Amino acid sequence: MNIAIVGLGLMGGSLALSLKKLDFVDEVVGSDHNKEHQKQAKELNLVEKIVAFEDIKNYDVIFLAIPVDGVIAALKNLTDVHKDTTIIDLGSTKEKIVSSVPPEIRKNFVAAHPMTGTENFGPQAAIEGLYDSQVVVLCDLEESGEIQRKVSRKIFKALNMKKYFMHSHEHDRHAAFISHMPHAVSFSIANTVMKQENKKNILALAAGGFRSMSRLAKSSPHMWEDVFRQNKTNLLEAITLFESELGKLKENIVNEDWEAVNKTMQDGNKLHDVLD
Repeated sequence: MNIAIVGLGLMGGSLALSLKKLDFVDEVVGSDHNKEHQKQAKELNLVEKIVAFEDIKNYDVIFLAIPVDGVIAALKNLTDVHKDTTIIDLGSTKEKIVSSVPPEIRKNFVAAHPMTGTENFGPQAAIEGLYDSQVVVLCDLEESGEIQRKVSRKIFKALNMKKYFMHSHEHDRHAAFISHMPHAVSFSIANTVMKQENKKNILALAAGGFRSMSRLAKSSPHMWEDVFRQNKTNLLEAITLFESELGKLKENIVNEDWEAVNKTMQDGNKLHDVLD
């Protein structure tokens, strides 16, 4: 099996490192519009070689590890791939991407979202084992071709990922609450502090709590602008509900209703009964 990866940043680069170790994968090549990323990917030995976008059509499997708007644009230029080719996108939103797949390659296409990553980006952020034991959500898989379903399942199983299946609309609403809204909050926390505190005080006082809450603010603005745009409706709902929760807590603090404040924190503690 020969595999081409479009986008050699954190997700694509990490994927390449893992795919190269699979015994059924013969070759892993990469494509990236960013010349510096091409250079770094080669220096870091993420892929065996860099190929032009047009040449990825000759590969058995094509991974699109690029921002969601880029995925939609790329799919329009892949309408002439072989019927047995498998195209897998790794975008953080799914419904807009799925609805934008050209009909002639809908069978070729598999919509996937690996629920993994870090706040870092670019080829230098690639981590071997990033996908190991993590969840991958496969959306609307019944619309993909039989070959493509088998290939995608085989690859994600070999990567030791836990597969979940859902509709793209369902995925996007869940992702808005669990991933997209927390990123929006983290960017806002970072900006709030930067506008109020000088750098010296931030360095002196920013302990584990602030670092944890603001960590996501290091994420790629280009990528997350696309995500926010694609999932605008669900994200706005999630932000509105978060604002409501924060507003209630603020009101209880203003009113010095410490029992209610304590109850809010106890309820929040319960999340880790689910996660742990």
